[in-house]
Amino acid sequence: MNHQRLYFFDWIRIFAFCLLILYHTGMYYVTWDWHVKSPFASSAIEPLMILSSPWRLALLFMISGVATAFMLKRMRVGALLRQRSWRLLVPLLFGMFVIVPPQAYFEIVEKIAYQGGYLEFMRHYVSAYNGFCRGDDCLRLPTWNHLWFVAYLWAYTMIGGLIAWLLGARVDAASAALDRLLSGWRIVVLPVLVLAIARYALVDRFPATHALVDDWYNHAHYFFLFALGALMAMQGGFWARVEAQRWSSLGLWLCSWALVVIYWSIPDALANTPAVQQWKPVMRAVYCVCQWSAILTMCGFGRRHLNFDSAARRYLTEAVFPVYILHQTLIVAMAHWLKPVKLAPTVEGVFLVVLTFGVSFGVFEAVRRIAVLRPLFGLGPLTSQTSAYAARAPAAAATPAR
Repeated sequence: MNHQRLYFFDWIRIFAFCLLILYHTGMYYVTWDWHVKSPFASSAIEPLMILSSPWRLALLFMISGVATAFMLKRMRVGALLRQRSWRLLVPLLFGMFVIVPPQAYFEIVEKIAYQGGYLEFMRHYVSAYNGFCRGDDCLRLPTWNHLWFVAYLWAYTMIGGLIAWLLGARVDAASAALDRLLSGWRIVVLPVLVLAIARYALVDRFPATHALVDDWYNHAHYFFLFALGALMAMQGGFWARVEAQRWSSLGLWLCSWALVVIYWSIPDALANTPAVQQWKPVMRAVYCVCQWSAILTMCGFGRRHLNFDSAARRYLTEAVFPVYILHQTLIVAMAHWLKPVKLAPTVEGVFLVVLTFGVSFGVFEAVRRIAVLRPLFGLGPLTSQTSAYAARAPAAAATPAR
């Protein structure tokens, strides 16, 4: 087995979280429901949103499974679970009561014309008030909004750690057996089959809620990919096969994406006819092909071109989680504040992205230097080594890898 760090996963994780900022900025401009909406919202960029929506978070869960497997090689299960609980639950609770509330506040200001101030709203927020409603749609407080990923990752890590503790060395045997199984055509077909079974069985009965306790379709495919990443983490042959078929994966991804966009773009009046409805089971399988082939593409090209270390990777790897925690609140707040300015949507969208990156990294630069703030954003303790690195990291990150 190969226990060497797979640097390309760090780069892919960085890319995926950066893409999340673009995606959540896009949510302001599409017709899908979100916390705040632009007066210029339309379906124009929805095909581009669909290009990443089937796979982006699934990929992050798979990468998290890989990271968990590597951590289990360095520490005992109990130590891992304690560390991950501290590094995930502290930011989650801090985020729910400090970072996320402005999102909910601006949402009710825009959707139900709430007239109260922020402090009055916070009294409702901490008392679990559920009376902010628009028809049957009520905002449940408190909420974790985009930080649902953190809650799910903690739960999957706890389950994965328990399984590793119960199975012991049999986990390695299962990993080797799965590596032998996932070769040739099976590397594409078998994961798609598992994803499709989950989609057929659960998506209608359990639509996405991100509420943890009733989100069974999301659990079925996210935990599957988390477990797959954990089992394949050390199997160098598997990742070599993924790299070898990266161009085929790219072709599958783009073709399946085109079919998904066409199907979702069918007008409602036509979509409900028997002639279109008969294609629904097929399109669910196509969606799963889109999901898995995109993950294979990212991993394949990543292993080919991004499997290297650098000061930039080290800096961005530390920055990405605090930036993730902050980004959606910044987008929602700035979008709301910019509405009266009436900028053109393309100009406004660019400004939202630039300012979100700029403010997020600015806050990170402050947080990483203050010991008491680091755990609130998921960072490890401030040591003399990390303190010295913090002082020189921006310059070091700009230095090209040798």
